[in-house]
Amino acid sequence: MREPRRADGVTVARGFLLALGTVALLAPLAVAWVAPGGADAVDLSNRRLAPGSGHWFGTDELGRDVLARVLLGARVSLAIGVLSAAASVGVGVALGSAAALGRRWADDLLMRFTDAMLSIPRLPLLMLAAAVLRPGVPLLVALVAATGWMETARVARAAVRALVAREFVEAARATGSPPWRVWTRHLLPGVVPVATVATTLAIGRGILLESTMSFFGVGVQPPTASWGSMLYQAQATMASEPWLAVFPGACIFATVLACNVAGDAATGPASRSPG
Repeated sequence: MREPRRADGVTVARGFLLALGTVALLAPLAVAWVAPGGADAVDLSNRRLAPGSGHWFGTDELGRDVLARVLLGARVSLAIGVLSAAASVGVGVALGSAAALGRRWADDLLMRFTDAMLSIPRLPLLMLAAAVLRPGVPLLVALVAATGWMETARVARAAVRALVAREFVEAARATGSPPWRVWTRHLLPGVVPVATVATTLAIGRGILLESTMSFFGVGVQPPTASWGSMLYQAQATMASEPWLAVFPGACIFATVLACNVAGDAATGPASRSPG
């Protein structure tokens, strides 16, 4: 009974992520329908309204529609998660492959650099850098990506080293195929499953990191809406107006959980592909 249930969970997770991505892409249209005045429209006559028919997720201290801000926040939080994941996995695959295919000294140098980066606590480093730089979304993406490539580099190195020892790679080299052709035709397809798993998991970590940093006031800055910045603004009124924190918090929880479920489901097949 476990396997069907697990398959159902993976299907639900992937469906949720697909729906969330669609909502994020269409967020401006959805916001125009939910809040015709816009997500940042101030309406002091409707401040701090509890969820109801007029405002499904309630309103905040400025009378802004919470559902509209959650929808726009999905676009910002997902953009940070997806872009930082793509960048970090790209860097990790490149460095891991270079270490596996390079000379011994290059392999040692790259792996020791990777180990050194792994020894630095990620969240305190990000918060310190963000506090100094006060980054916008692009720089925040760069910071998250720059501190998240190390695990992918080690996994990609192991995958490439396993593939290099295979007969078809040796045959391609023996026939005089240039290194770039060996990489693109024979090595890269074996790394893609590993990179896919790493990307899925990194999206969830990126969203969680952005939310944590924004919650402490060093991530996405108001008035830009992200799920983390909404939690930051809701800190003072969590007891009296819990809906301000519940809805963005639930979105963070559900999205990170779905990314982890989808990534874990692909770990088994991906890990077997190089061998």
